[in-house]
Amino acid sequence: MSKPLTDHEKRKQISVRGIAGLGDVVEIKKSFNRHLHFTLVKDRNVATPRDYYFALAHTVRDHLVGRWIRTQQYYYEKDPKRIHYLSLEFYMGRTLQNTMINLGLQNTCDEAIYQLGLDLEELEEIEEDAGLGNGGLGRLAACFLDSLASLGLAAYGYGIRYEFGIFNQKITNGWQVEEADDWLRYGNPWEKARPEYMLPVHFYGQVEHTPEGSKWVGTQVVLAMPYDTPVPGYNNNTVNTMRLWSAKAPNDFNLQEFNVGDYIQAVLDRNLAENISRVLYPNDNFFEGKELRLKQEYFVVAATLQDIIRRFKSSKFGCRNPVRTSFETFPEKVAIQLNDTHPALAIPELMRILVDIEHLDWKKAWEITTKTCAYTNHTVLPEALERWPVYMFVKLLPRHLEIIYEINQRHLDRIAALYPGDVDRLRRMSLIEEGDPKRINMAHLCVVGSHAVNGVARIHSDIVKSTVFKDFCDVEPEKFQNKTNGITPRRWLLLCNPGLADIIAEKIGEDFLTDLFQLRKLSDFINDETFIRDVAKVKQENKLKFAAYLENEYKVKINLESIFDVHVKRVHEYKRQLLNCLHVITLYNRIKKDPNKKVVPRTVMIGGKAAPGYHMAKMIIKLITSVGEVVNNDPVVDDGLKVIFLENYRVSLAEKVIPAADLSEQISTAGTEASGTGNMKFMLNGALTIGTMDGANVEMAEEAGEENLFIFGMRVADVEAMDKKGYNAREYYDRLPELKQAMDQISGGFFSPKEPELFKDVVNMLMNHDRFKVFADYESYISCQEKVNQLYRNPKEWTKKVIKNIAASGKFSSDRTIAEYAREIWGVEPSDVKIPPPNEPRE
Repeated sequence: MSKPLTDHEKRKQISVRGIAGLGDVVEIKKSFNRHLHFTLVKDRNVATPRDYYFALAHTVRDHLVGRWIRTQQYYYEKDPKRIHYLSLEFYMGRTLQNTMINLGLQNTCDEAIYQLGLDLEELEEIEEDAGLGNGGLGRLAACFLDSLASLGLAAYGYGIRYEFGIFNQKITNGWQVEEADDWLRYGNPWEKARPEYMLPVHFYGQVEHTPEGSKWVGTQVVLAMPYDTPVPGYNNNTVNTMRLWSAKAPNDFNLQEFNVGDYIQAVLDRNLAENISRVLYPNDNFFEGKELRLKQEYFVVAATLQDIIRRFKSSKFGCRNPVRTSFETFPEKVAIQLNDTHPALAIPELMRILVDIEHLDWKKAWEITTKTCAYTNHTVLPEALERWPVYMFVKLLPRHLEIIYEINQRHLDRIAALYPGDVDRLRRMSLIEEGDPKRINMAHLCVVGSHAVNGVARIHSDIVKSTVFKDFCDVEPEKFQNKTNGITPRRWLLLCNPGLADIIAEKIGEDFLTDLFQLRKLSDFINDETFIRDVAKVKQENKLKFAAYLENEYKVKINLESIFDVHVKRVHEYKRQLLNCLHVITLYNRIKKDPNKKVVPRTVMIGGKAAPGYHMAKMIIKLITSVGEVVNNDPVVDDGLKVIFLENYRVSLAEKVIPAADLSEQISTAGTEASGTGNMKFMLNGALTIGTMDGANVEMAEEAGEENLFIFGMRVADVEAMDKKGYNAREYYDRLPELKQAMDQISGGFFSPKEPELFKDVVNMLMNHDRFKVFADYESYISCQEKVNQLYRNPKEWTKKVIKNIAASGKFSSDRTIAEYAREIWGVEPSDVKIPPPNEPRE
């Protein structure tokens, strides 16, 4: 028997990771040692693994800088239309490996590090995740940046450099406990502070109306300090910029006239200003109307718009043309994409700059604003929609309030002319909601102030047009579009699943990494015995590797023959982790009832964070861990069923678990999950999907054939019909004995013997006010899971379905999504021009 290959030897054989040329390896080693020596001479005599990580990061960063400078120079000369993606979240994860892949350095670095007696994977594990996002919305922004660069578009990501990102989740006695994510503790090698571009942002104050126009005066100033992170495209020498703003107090902060004498207190009060960029709000799909959050939203928008306008005015195009004091061409040079309503203040802020500062007339300014801005809607859940109290604007942003009132007045005048006497329509369409307190509907502001509005999957875009924005769609149907989400195949296939990427490349070449539709060619190999075997083998290896990780982290033994049934996403009632939980309890009860019956073994892995203030979500986590305690310690069950709660689910953990999954759980109530993107990652990585006809699942079923997914449950029409007639949970409880048994166990304290009443809130919600109709889909879900077991018993047929899914996943590349945004919203063409690398002379 030949001894098994080491991880390093295995990685060396993977062609898609680039070739390690001898000279390149020597160069990397020299650079690495130089950086390491520099670090150690400064600090200490003995190198730690972290020193090695930083030395490697700086070595790789050196390869980015020349391309970065050259790309920005190239944009300056060509002066293309620039895309500005505004988001309060960028969920980037780790940067090292992604950078090596996109620059084609991975195998070179692997070999160099190996020759220095170190292990690349070990060093990669030292890097902190940049967790500047909550979930799908923030991760989508990160995938989009990768695709924008890979498609050669002149793009900028603009957001906030939170000192503390999404909290780290600890599970203590089965409960979620949050701890601060001090991700910058050891420094961030990927960012570059740019103090020379620091900008002032104003808050509070009053408005003065003068013959020359309105002036916002008596404001408090906070400085916005930009930190730039390079965003490399895949193998095209393009390096774009993500610019994140950090809040700084000005040096005279609180030392003006009214604070004479208390110098110490004034300096301590600098924290008040700097708190703006302190921490990410940890809510997913939920609006919490806090003043600090409104400050964050205005802070990013005000700094970004000044930056965009500075760049527009000083562009080479601007220099040649003396009329560049004119904003006429602004929408031809600038696109602003609003990632949800969080940066909605870009609309009134751009109006304020154009009208108050640049002195354009309102009509011209409004035309420029609407042509520049476009809005992406991410949810139809009413509790997630941003509705800011007017009194907060009175205090914090008085001029913006006036501008919003003016926008609303002109908007309602137009609607009144179209629908004379229809006052109810005016009330429904107003930007201002009457009530106590009066509120500003930010989604309405975005729709009125943008030239394009899009949903993020076809079914979601249809729901948006027929419900939330129906009145607006009646007036301007051409404004509403669909842009189905996608994921970057670089991180979500090549980086996280090199084994699968490699066997695909063997069959169809490497071009699929930039044109994922080429995966269709795998259809030719659905009955190819060796390919079927290779796909199954890669999945087994990934399962083995993840099982080893779990045994190391959680000290649990995993049955590698079992179905790896994975449900990872933020914990929310609409995502229905409770439905999964009821299935687990049902499986447990079936095993207990007939212990000698042969079962298809399962390892159910559930992971995700609950917002710290979301009581029900935290109870759901406690229920899952409590069920796990019972199931995992019952000798009768043995290894037929295991329940594992994956602690601290985040980007870097997703990269480990997704390639190992057999079954992907996408089980939201139809009509509630706008798109989902985890669903796409699982599909691309060889898991089969059990899911409802919701979000992008619908299009996944369309691409792969509905028979190649495990689809169950009510469709949107069924949910609507049930809403009309009324949902009665008790009816299902009374009719379905297995459901009743499970619920009685939860409420009777079977899973919480020391505290029988522990789950009364969960039970009460499910029985009496479950907005997401868990019981209505229970029967369909359980029988669908039986079909999963049946297919899993036939490994070859299972793997054939897997191949059909991978072959059909091409549509779900973020490259396709971004190409659609570019052509249909921003009016630019993706480019396959490869900028010459820094070591070649420019033409």
